[in-house]
Amino acid sequence: MLRWFERRLNPYPLEEPVEPPKGLLAFCLHYSHGAKKWLALMAVAAAAVAIGEIVVFGFIGDVVNWLAGADPETFLETDGWKLAGMAAMIVVILPTFMLVSTVTMHQTLLGNFPQRIRWMSHRYLIRQSMSYFQDEFAGRIGAKLMQTALAVREVVMKLLDMLVYVVVYFTGAVVLAASADWRLAIPFLVWLCFYVAMMVYFIPRLGHISEAQADARSLMTGRIVDSYTNIATVKLFSHSNREETYAKEAMDEFLDTVYRQMRLFTVLNLLVNWSNSLLLAAVGATGIWLWMQGAMTPGALAVSLGLVMRFQGMSQWVMWEMSALFENIGVVRDGIASISLPRVVADKPGAQPIGKVAGDIRFENISFHYGKSKGVIEGLNLHIRPGEKIGLVGRSGAGKSTIVNLLLRFYDRQDGRILIDGHDIAEVTQDSLRANIGVVTQDTSLLHRSVRENILYGRPDATEEMMIAAAERAEAADFIPSLTDPKARRGYDAHVGERGVKLSGGQRQRIAIARVLLKNAPILVLDEATSALDSEVEAAIQGQLQHLMQGKTVIAIAHRLSTIAMMDRLVVLDKGRIIEQGTHAQLVDSGGVYSQLWHRQSGGFIEVDEPEEAAQ
Repeated sequence: MLRWFERRLNPYPLEEPVEPPKGLLAFCLHYSHGAKKWLALMAVAAAAVAIGEIVVFGFIGDVVNWLAGADPETFLETDGWKLAGMAAMIVVILPTFMLVSTVTMHQTLLGNFPQRIRWMSHRYLIRQSMSYFQDEFAGRIGAKLMQTALAVREVVMKLLDMLVYVVVYFTGAVVLAASADWRLAIPFLVWLCFYVAMMVYFIPRLGHISEAQADARSLMTGRIVDSYTNIATVKLFSHSNREETYAKEAMDEFLDTVYRQMRLFTVLNLLVNWSNSLLLAAVGATGIWLWMQGAMTPGALAVSLGLVMRFQGMSQWVMWEMSALFENIGVVRDGIASISLPRVVADKPGAQPIGKVAGDIRFENISFHYGKSKGVIEGLNLHIRPGEKIGLVGRSGAGKSTIVNLLLRFYDRQDGRILIDGHDIAEVTQDSLRANIGVVTQDTSLLHRSVRENILYGRPDATEEMMIAAAERAEAADFIPSLTDPKARRGYDAHVGERGVKLSGGQRQRIAIARVLLKNAPILVLDEATSALDSEVEAAIQGQLQHLMQGKTVIAIAHRLSTIAMMDRLVVLDKGRIIEQGTHAQLVDSGGVYSQLWHRQSGGFIEVDEPEEAAQ
C-alpha cells in the first residue's frame, strides 16, 4: 500500500519547462501543477480529523453528564449504542482519516513534491543563458534551487494541512462551547482576536527577516563553495586567512538575521504563553459562574477546560508552524528573484531543428556590444564557405571570441543576421545549432565524472571502440590507463575531479579534444585549442587536428600565429571590424597589421592591447 502511494506523484514530469511566474501564489501554484489533487486530499483528510476530534471532545462531556445521573444497572441498556458508536469513531473512523492524511503527506508528497520542484527548476535553469551563470556563484544558484524546492513544499503543505486543521478545529471548538452556553464562547473569541493580532504583527516581520536570511544563507554558501572551487588559487597565493575573512563576513551577515529572528520569536512566545494563561483563567471562571447559575452542566465545563488545555499546546504549535510558514515564504520570495528570470537567449516559439548542415556561414552586418553603448562588434560582414578554414587574428579585445559566442548563440546579436546554410540561427533551436558545432577552448573544464563519461559527452551513443579511437587520435590514450581516483577506479573509469582538477592542463585539453573528435560536427571552433600543451604534444595534436579539420568548416583563434598560419584564410580584426583578410603569405607580403604582428611575434604571442570583455 505504501509503495502505491509513493508512485502516485511523478517526481520527474516531462513537460517542457517554462519561466515560472513572479508572484508568490502564482509561483507556488506553478510548481504544484500535477500535485493538486493529492494536496486537496491531504487538506480534506486534515479537516476530517479536526472534526472527528471535536466530536470526541463533545462526547466526553456527554459521558460525564450521563454518568452523573445514570443508573449503573441500566446504563448500558439505555446508552450502550451511543458508546458503541463513539467507539467506532475513536477506533475505526478517526484512525482511517489519520491514515489517509499521513500516507498522502509522507508517502505521496513529502518526498516526491520537492523532488518534482527541483527537477522542474533545474530543467529551466540549465537552459538559462550563459550570462545568467556568469553573473552568479554556481554554489549560490544550487543552494537557492534546493532551498526554494523545500520552501515551496512547506508553504503549500502547511497552508493546506495545518491551517485547514486549525481553522476547522477552532471553529468546531467555539461551536461546541457555545452549544453549552453562548457566553462560554466569548473568552475563546477574545483570545482568537488577540492571537490573530499577534500573528498579523509578528509573522510578516519574521517573513521579511527570513527572506534576508535566505539570501544571506545562499551568499554564505556561494562564498564557501567559491573558495573550494578555486582552492588551487587560494593556496598558490597563501590566502587562507583572506578567504576565512571573506567567508566570515557572509557568516556574520547570516548570523545577524538569526539573532533578529530569535528576538522576535522570544517576544512572541512570551505573549502567546500569557494569552493562553488568561484564556484558561477566563474559561474556568466563566464556566464555574455559569454552573453556579445552573446554566451549565459539569460535563460541559470539563469539555471547555479540556479544549483550553488543547489550545495551549496547539497555539504553541501554530505559532511555530506559522513562523516556519513565513520563513519559507521568505525563502520562496528569495528563490523567485533567482529562478523566475527570463532567458536572455531563448528559442523562438515554433523554432525548428536546423538539421545536419554543410557549414556555409554568413555574418551579415552584425553589431553587438554586451548591453553597452559602445560596440564590441560593429557592422561585421563575413562569409565562410563550406569546408573553408579561417583563422581569426587580433589583439585581445578585438572581438574574436565574441564572434564565436554569437555563432554559438551564447548571446544574441543586436543587429544583423547570422546564417548557416541559409538558416538564420535565431530562428532554429539552440540545441540543434550547437549539435553542428564542435568547440575546443583554452580554458577546458571537465565534468566531475569518469574519463569515459567525459569523452562520451561528445557522442553518448558511441561504442567503446569509437571512444578509445578518439582518445588515441587526441594523444590521450597513453596517460589514461595510469589514472586512478580515491575509490580505486582506474583508467577510463577514474573520475577527474571538479572541472578536471586532478589532471594537468595538457591532459584536460587532450580529453576535451577527444570529446570533440568523437562529436565529429561539421563546423569546428578552435579557441586557443592547443595553448595548454607542451610543444611535443602540440605537434602531435596539430597533426590530428589537421585530420579532424578535413571536410569541416573551421574557425580557429590563436594568439600564437604559427598555429593558424596554414589556414585557408586569415581574418584580421581590430575593435570589432575586419581590417585585413587573406592567406598568411598574402598578409605578410602586404606589409599591413598582420605583417607587423607576425614579424613582431617571431614565434611568440601577440602583444596585449586592451583587455577583452570578461564575457568573451
